[in-house]
Amino acid sequence: MIARISILIILGILLPDFYVERHYLSRRPGWRWWKRVLWWLPSFFFVVATAFFAQEPDFIPTDAKPLFLYLLTLGVVALPKAVFALCSLVGLGWCRLRHSRKNWGNLVGFFLALLSVYMVLYGSFVGPRHVEVRRQTITFEHLPKAFDGYRIVLFSDAHVGTFTQCMPEVMREAVDSINTQQADAIVFAGDLVNQEPSELYPVQDLLRSLKARDGVFSVLGNHDYSDYIDADPIIKAANDKEMVSRQRQYGWQLLQNSHQKVTRGADCIVFAGVEYERKKSEEQQPDIERTLADVDSGAFVIMVNHSPQTWRKRLLADERIALTLCGHTHGGQLELFGLRPSQWNHKEDFGLYTDGESRLFVTSGIGGVVPFRLGVPPEIVVITLRRGARK
Repeated sequence: MIARISILIILGILLPDFYVERHYLSRRPGWRWWKRVLWWLPSFFFVVATAFFAQEPDFIPTDAKPLFLYLLTLGVVALPKAVFALCSLVGLGWCRLRHSRKNWGNLVGFFLALLSVYMVLYGSFVGPRHVEVRRQTITFEHLPKAFDGYRIVLFSDAHVGTFTQCMPEVMREAVDSINTQQADAIVFAGDLVNQEPSELYPVQDLLRSLKARDGVFSVLGNHDYSDYIDADPIIKAANDKEMVSRQRQYGWQLLQNSHQKVTRGADCIVFAGVEYERKKSEEQQPDIERTLADVDSGAFVIMVNHSPQTWRKRLLADERIALTLCGHTHGGQLELFGLRPSQWNHKEDFGLYTDGESRLFVTSGIGGVVPFRLGVPPEIVVITLRRGARK
């Protein structure tokens, strides 16, 4: 993970220190060599730590606590300096443009730097620990009558390896909250682990305890495959098989380019699920034709898929698919002034979307590889299906 952005991190560490020292500290009387060493010492350690974590062959280390501590410290120490330096630099440019001597960017940067520390601490210690129950009603004209009022609990992106290492109580609270809803069906939209099935071992009984009238339907997410570890292909293949077998042992109905029908008398709806679109695998790809084989043209299909990008790319053209349920984006895990990082590469990144008669719902999920949430709380979603004219 760090290797992908290590150069940007190092630049973000060094450039603010260079700017502040050159424009402010070095101009102060008594700026001696030992003070300069002290000023640069934290950045030196940050650069060394960044280089160390960049050497990790897997996406994250098995014991991720040192990585989380590094990221937290980086956010509390290096980020405020970067915020101050940026504001000061903008203010300096404004001063030169206006021929003014008062750089108000310093004052703005000081307060924004303090705010950034608060945001990092809140997002790390408070935000990830408060899983909200979100309620969403979706109306369809062609919903079978017997399923009017049908309740689905949707959750996604558990990343249980992060929960078990940092906040195991949150995972239990989330499962208890899901079961409390007494839903007709539970849907899990992928990313059960960070990178290996061994992360599941401490929470197997917890996951097995999920219950709903019509069962638990699930799909695999990108982190549920072995693409994030550096290992022998035989080990990767064994991990992929174990991820499948574990979910089935929990009593979940894992949908891999397949579907399951749920009936109420003469009425029926279909839960279907497609594989995540893996760039490194030609075999495991979304296959709509195989997934909906023998499903009638007038059927009401609820498609479960990990990434919302697949909705517009592959699913929207099939009129049988009334509702698609996804995760993957985490809602960016951060929202400021209505802006989320996930909006940069996902047109549909969080919430309910409509295109013609088709609906897409993207949940922010309950977890993430990095335990951080600010403005986008972790959530489980209670979706109630209603029959009637679309509102």
